[in-house]
Amino acid sequence: MINVGFIGAGNMGYAIMKGIAGSKMSKDIQLYAFDKYAPILDRLDELGTVKCSGCAEVVEKSEYVFLAIKPQQLDEVLDEIASAVTKDTVIVSICAGITDDYIASKTVAGAKVVLVMPNTPLLLGEGATALSRSDSVTDEEFELVCNIFGSCGMYAVISKDKMKEIIAINGSSPAFIYLYAQAFVEYAKSVDIDETVARDLFAKSLIGSAKMITDSGKSLDELIEMVSSKGGTTIAGLEKLREGGLPKAVEDCCKACTKRAYELSK
Repeated sequence: MINVGFIGAGNMGYAIMKGIAGSKMSKDIQLYAFDKYAPILDRLDELGTVKCSGCAEVVEKSEYVFLAIKPQQLDEVLDEIASAVTKDTVIVSICAGITDDYIASKTVAGAKVVLVMPNTPLLLGEGATALSRSDSVTDEEFELVCNIFGSCGMYAVISKDKMKEIIAINGSSPAFIYLYAQAFVEYAKSVDIDETVARDLFAKSLIGSAKMITDSGKSLDELIEMVSSKGGTTIAGLEKLREGGLPKAVEDCCKACTKRAYELSK
């Protein structure tokens, strides 16, 4: 039995635990968790999670420790668990912008650290997670962490030095997509189309478009061309998006997101 602990049981921590509990790995993994907000732990009973009295207890009982917390909470947590971390503890951090070297400097030299950038669709088993690891993490250990995130979506392994840049692509991008969707729904309301109908149609269009990106075998330019009849409605709309600076706005958005990740970096 492999003991996997979570410090932080909010939306992201809960989603990952739910993914483990609902997968074939559940028979080989015992979950442990602690969260400062005690009522949030109640929903973990259905997952068979053992509730701990503090962060240090999670580390003492677990071979793998997930830091499912905000970067601003990290220093306090690392100070609390430092004495319990050993050279064999695998620390899995979802803290945006935080480096493995910083975590090692606050725990043990050469600490085994897996850096992870997940996103909130993990809650529905549709997550998209980027991962990288420190040199001290073995192939077997990294495979287990990858499989955990594979249990609640898809994952991709990327270079450690791109973990800040990837945040805009998969970690923060759901919020950007929701803002984009909101603008379409607001337009529908302005022309007296039912809000729920518009939201559902646009959401299904997003799902279908995403499947076209991943499964059609066509490039993004080809996919745009498929919808864009010469002199038609789509062309007219695309021209306005380009005139309005959508590509540049997206670039600026990603750069701002990455800049903030570097500011949070330790």
